[in-house]
Amino acid sequence: MRQIYIQDSYIRSFETRVVDTKALESEGEGVILQETAFYPQSGGQPSDVGSLFRSGDEFRVLRVEPSGPLHILDRRGLEPGDSISGIIDWDRRYRFMRSHTACHILSAVIFKETGARITGNQIDLARSRVDFSLEAFDKSKIAEYVEQANSIISEDRAVRISLLPRSEAMEIPDLVRLAMDVPDREVIRVIDIEGVDQQACGGTHIRRTGEIGGIKLLKAENKGKSNRRIYFELVDRP
Repeated sequence: MRQIYIQDSYIRSFETRVVDTKALESEGEGVILQETAFYPQSGGQPSDVGSLFRSGDEFRVLRVEPSGPLHILDRRGLEPGDSISGIIDWDRRYRFMRSHTACHILSAVIFKETGARITGNQIDLARSRVDFSLEAFDKSKIAEYVEQANSIISEDRAVRISLLPRSEAMEIPDLVRLAMDVPDREVIRVIDIEGVDQQACGGTHIRRTGEIGGIKLLKAENKGKSNRRIYFELVDRP
């Protein structure tokens, strides 16, 4: 399975073949494709949705599970070997891309200021959240971090994707901001926000920070010992 979004998150449509199908008890069908632009749910980012087409016959993609990845369709009918075209729901995907890059920027600011690492995150259409291992809970400081993030966003910095050999990637300081180890892979995917941050990440991202528009702090919560949660939403710039 070649995952097209790994190197280019902007591809919205593609053509491929069905490799395998899986009957599902409560839903239509699961299919595995030779290649896909659909992002599977992973790392706090929801999966893409959209459609697969076979000679004009539409099969809606309800979600995509990581194992395979397995595309969950609304009905059965595709067979191994079928030639199909796929189209993702671009507006939804692009909003997730903007939010995901914003999460990286905000986490980079907080890490620089406090050394706090990410303990969890969830990207959504209406709002997103990031959890940090931060001892002090000062809402005014968190508001300052959000403003610093907005300053970086407005500078329209380049965002680049690199696939690096593990040995080379491990030379990057603080490659993983999550409270976990670097994935056990020979090739590590690195998201580089120019002059701001380099993180190992498998999600989809925009090409320039200016595409985010801006972020607005919605709420900051104390979730227990050294666990702080920040909710934000995207702000569209005119």
